Amino acid sequence: MGPLWGIDLGGTKIEGVVLEDRDTPNVLKRLRVPTEREKGYDHIIEQIIKVVEVLSSEVGIRPQKIGIGHPGSLEPSSQLIKNSNTIVINNMPLKADLEKALNIPVVLANDANCFAIAETEMGAVKNAVPNAEVVFGVIMGTGVGGGLVINGKVRNGKQGIAGEWGHNFLDESGGKCYCGLTGCNETIFSGIALEKYYESITDKSLKLKEIVALHLTNKDEVATMTVRRLLHFFGKAMSSVINIVDPDAIVLGGGVGNIDLLYTEGLKEVEKNIFNDRLETPFLKPKLGDSAGVFGAAFL
Repeated sequence: MGPLWGIDLGGTKIEGVVLEDRDTPNVLKRLRVPTEREKGYDHIIEQIIKVVEVLSSEVGIRPQKIGIGHPGSLEPSSQLIKNSNTIVINNMPLKADLEKALNIPVVLANDANCFAIAETEMGAVKNAVPNAEVVFGVIMGTGVGGGLVINGKVRNGKQGIAGEWGHNFLDESGGKCYCGLTGCNETIFSGIALEKYYESITDKSLKLKEIVALHLTNKDEVATMTVRRLLHFFGKAMSSVINIVDPDAIVLGGGVGNIDLLYTEGLKEVEKNIFNDRLETPFLKPKLGDSAGVFGAAFL
């Protein structure tokens, strides 16, 4: 078993890593370069090649295959990228173009899937539930997403949308989502959605962190309404995942996922809604921070 190579393609940076191997994933080398997506699709390909070439030179070997995490998803039937906020890669054959440029097999997965497998293999799940077979990784931040890991492998699904929990229908009150649907999870409890909810009632623009702090003072009724909205709908949305997948562990990532109340009052709301008389699913705080994306890419 040789080194694992991963690339995290982000909107502002491209990061590469070489890990010693799957069993001892020590970092041999890391490198970051700017994405510079404003220069177009071909430039992004060139930047990825640059990362691989520099890492190859520094560790003294070339990759035999490489995992790449990216925004959006790969459509299995067309092999084109879709749903990416780095819009220059949408409708492009990123996998095929990288395999041609690098002359090695490439495995792609979106950033939520990379988060999920990194926390499974190196982070929170490995520490707390080492024999977990099924793990659901949740991203709750500016947007809402999810990733599903089964027996150490990312499940992408027939249409490339496995784990896309952020766009399950939740409640009409969320309004129209950018995806074209209405009432998605993302329209209810993403950070932006919660901030908009608070502002719609108070005409004040506050960050979610400030809204939560006001709630904890018991002096701002609308802040409390906003936090209760988060907890109530988090319980409903999370219970659907548990009822269908019943994972061995759930990891909560992203800025909204940092809110401690999710692990106390939030879990009470989940327990109210699952098809069981008690909640046994462990909800874990992530361990890897912003390294999860590139580590997860290596484990693809």
